[in-house]
Amino acid sequence: MVLAMATADDNKVTARVYQDINWPVVLYYIHLHIGAAFGIYYVFTEAKVMTSVFALFIGLLSVLGATAGAHRLWAHRSYTASMSLKVLLMICQTMLGQCSIYDWVLDHRFHHKHFGTDLDPYNNKNGLLNAHVISHLKKWNPDVQRLAAIDMSDIEADSVVMFQKRYYWVLMPIICILLPWNAPVEYWNESILTSLLVLIFLRCTVALQCAMLINTAVHVWGIVPGDKSYANSNLVFFLTKTYWPQYHYMLPWDYQTGEFGNYGKGCTSTFIRIWAAIGWATGLRTMDTSSIRNALVTAIQTKKPVIDCLCDAENFSKQYNEREKFLKPSQSL
Repeated sequence: MVLAMATADDNKVTARVYQDINWPVVLYYIHLHIGAAFGIYYVFTEAKVMTSVFALFIGLLSVLGATAGAHRLWAHRSYTASMSLKVLLMICQTMLGQCSIYDWVLDHRFHHKHFGTDLDPYNNKNGLLNAHVISHLKKWNPDVQRLAAIDMSDIEADSVVMFQKRYYWVLMPIICILLPWNAPVEYWNESILTSLLVLIFLRCTVALQCAMLINTAVHVWGIVPGDKSYANSNLVFFLTKTYWPQYHYMLPWDYQTGEFGNYGKGCTSTFIRIWAAIGWATGLRTMDTSSIRNALVTAIQTKKPVIDCLCDAENFSKQYNEREKFLKPSQSL
């Protein structure tokens, strides 16, 4: 989060960012990562195989709660979910232990609205370290929230989100800590200390880092327009650099845009298609080539910004409703 103050001068908004560190959060992250380091050691020396598999399983569920739930469903309304799916994703997101869905969506929508500016907590101009680490150690100023006027009416009308927000500090310790910690001890006689280090410290740390990457993926997988230096970087052997992260900031509601630099082929997109096939997810929003072509023609003819014309072409989502198609990656882009 970022601490910022804004003042109006001749109807122009200016902002200054203050380096005010939230020390309780700093201490929390220090202890969490130290525990995770011990957890890695215990995975190879003390933990039962079942414990490691269970940690991986619920860790993946936690990340799915952030990607398919907090991000694509609630922050960007990429699809419509049934009540059963909403409850499932709410539980998975609570298991992450990051924050409530409401707070996550507010922070992410603020990030999108001010993307690339000084008000953006994860400003890509300040580098990966600042965006991924330092920004999470700063305080959030409510004045910035009011200034941004983020529309949260759809979230406030969602009974599942508001239930979690109201009882978050009751649900989170139970779902994120107590139940995962107790399961290995109760069902396959794992030691209490090993279960704590692997299921809580290590699993939460890895899942949190993955969830934090949702806001900072553009630093890792994105390509800065006009910058060709990435082609000479050794990272090219480990990471596939693409323009998909930038595309996400143009059309954030496209359900196929992956959080980690892919499009239409990720685990989250596959799960959304499966949920659509069984009727849990409807109204999947995406962009096909004909919509893009029509939007470009409209932009040329009307002189409107391309992004506005793309958003006007959302009627495609009402046509993309054949269930058998949901099980196949789209070839539209």
